[in-house]
Amino acid sequence: MSLPIEDYALISDCFTGALVGRDGSIDWLCLPRYDAQSMFGSLLGTEDHGRWLLAPSDPDARSVRRYEGDTMILVTTWTTDSGEVEVTDAMPMGDGRADLVRRVRGIRGTVRMRQDLRIRFGYASAIPWVRKDDSEHPPALIAVAGPDAIVVRGSALRATDHAHSGEFAITAGETIDLSLTWFRSHRHTPSAPNVEKALARTRDWWSKWAEGCQHDGPYRDEVVRSLLLLRALTHLQTGGIVAAATTSLPESFGGERNWDYRYVWLRDASLTISALLAHGYDDYVDHWRDWLLRAVAGDPGDVQIMYGLSGERDLSERIITTLPGYQGAAPVRIGNEASTQFQADVIGEVMLALDHGRRNGVAETRLSWALQRALMGYLEDHWHEADHGIWEIRGTPRFFTHSRALVWAAFDCAIRAVEDHGLDGPVDRWRQRRDEVRADVEAHGFDKERGTYVQHFGTTEVDASLLQLAQVGYCDWNDPRMLGTVRALESDLMRDGLLLRYRTEHGVDGLPPGEHPFLACSFWLVEQYARSGRVDDARELMDRLVALANDVGMLSEEYDVSGGSQAGNTPQALTHLTLVRAADAISDALGLGHEPTRDVVRGRR
Repeated sequence: MSLPIEDYALISDCFTGALVGRDGSIDWLCLPRYDAQSMFGSLLGTEDHGRWLLAPSDPDARSVRRYEGDTMILVTTWTTDSGEVEVTDAMPMGDGRADLVRRVRGIRGTVRMRQDLRIRFGYASAIPWVRKDDSEHPPALIAVAGPDAIVVRGSALRATDHAHSGEFAITAGETIDLSLTWFRSHRHTPSAPNVEKALARTRDWWSKWAEGCQHDGPYRDEVVRSLLLLRALTHLQTGGIVAAATTSLPESFGGERNWDYRYVWLRDASLTISALLAHGYDDYVDHWRDWLLRAVAGDPGDVQIMYGLSGERDLSERIITTLPGYQGAAPVRIGNEASTQFQADVIGEVMLALDHGRRNGVAETRLSWALQRALMGYLEDHWHEADHGIWEIRGTPRFFTHSRALVWAAFDCAIRAVEDHGLDGPVDRWRQRRDEVRADVEAHGFDKERGTYVQHFGTTEVDASLLQLAQVGYCDWNDPRMLGTVRALESDLMRDGLLLRYRTEHGVDGLPPGEHPFLACSFWLVEQYARSGRVDDARELMDRLVALANDVGMLSEEYDVSGGSQAGNTPQALTHLTLVRAADAISDALGLGHEPTRDVVRGRR
């Protein structure tokens, strides 16, 4: 059975990532990209669905792990009665290859280590043909299935029932290097990596990247780790940013709220870019904007809310049966049906990120502004339509208040581009549309009796996404309507000190009820508290939230308070970027951070 979600750590080369368990087993790896088919899939099944275990033979061995400084290199120290060893796991940067290296270093005494390697390509649908290459010592293993091939080097392994296992002893001062390299099966087998140089290069790459982080105030370690994870989820070449490294980790254990998050949501990517911008990483705007131009090229009427890492459009959802699901939570989904939905807020998130870039001195190009003009044209044609909302409901489309407010923000950003930056556009028409949207929200999205904005027109239910209304400048943080909304959220959605997205028992999403608190929503509440003067409440909630991270600072999508465990896909970009925003808000409230941007400080009426 898979480990608890919080027992995994991510290593990454900014093309893909592997999840390494606390027990030393790599239980999830898709090569060569995050959205490729899995080769190790035991995360969504058992060891027979693919894994690479490297751990002491002693079943009572104890482990402590950490990332090596501000990098994505994982170091696990194992202690047994006979000695102590250190295992360093990394996916090397800068070599243009798909390598995974595992260095074992003896620290004290002698420790026997064991390996269990089970290669299952194609989401565990293909057991490969494996042969030994005796030209190397010890012999390398070469595994091939269809278009995929890997070569595994290091300690000798023996075959037993479609698995390869072996043991070796390591003493103090000794180092043994293991490696796995993916390659296309019609190509020649690549040479062995130089592990020493690969680790040094990777250590230097990540450390230099982290040095650029600009953040003053409390929670610096959590902010830097979150930004590192966001960078790890960003494709090094294309600039696409996946929402998480995994698919089908359940929001509700044993339930069917299992989704594939290994794609690029325009919303999540836009918010990530804003978080990076706020911390000194200005160059990422150009890279992501180029990705955006390629992804949405053509008719703006064909714009999607998500794409593949290179801008692929066909993300057709299907259920696979070769992986039984995380601890039995089925179905396992590949692709995402939400890619065909209309979510009216998405254009607003994109426009906000690009507006943020302009205000940080990122110059527009002829093509980038033309793209934004096209997106605004699309929004002008569709803003009045019901949509599926930020939570991608699979029920009847609604007029979600959050979506309407983000439509308002899109027009506001476009107007500001003309007024403040001298770009061309039908500003009078945009002003008229902006005013129409606001009037619509105030007439139908606000419950005067309770003094709160509501989830969608025609209901009295609330939704945690309403916390973004102040973030995007629709209203001020201290506006009585915003404060009334906060009170309603605290009353209706707070569970065990954390915030739900909405009450699923009312059936708005078209799915069976039941889920755990959504961590990003609680981080949004921290930001609201800090910006509206409730700094003590902000710090109390922030401390509770960061304590939910695992031992290496990773957070998933949700948290099961009663079970004391993380839930949903991991690491979740939205969770980590909202952590960064919350920390910034607290720093600003304490007078320790940079001056927040205009839409965050005072909003626009």
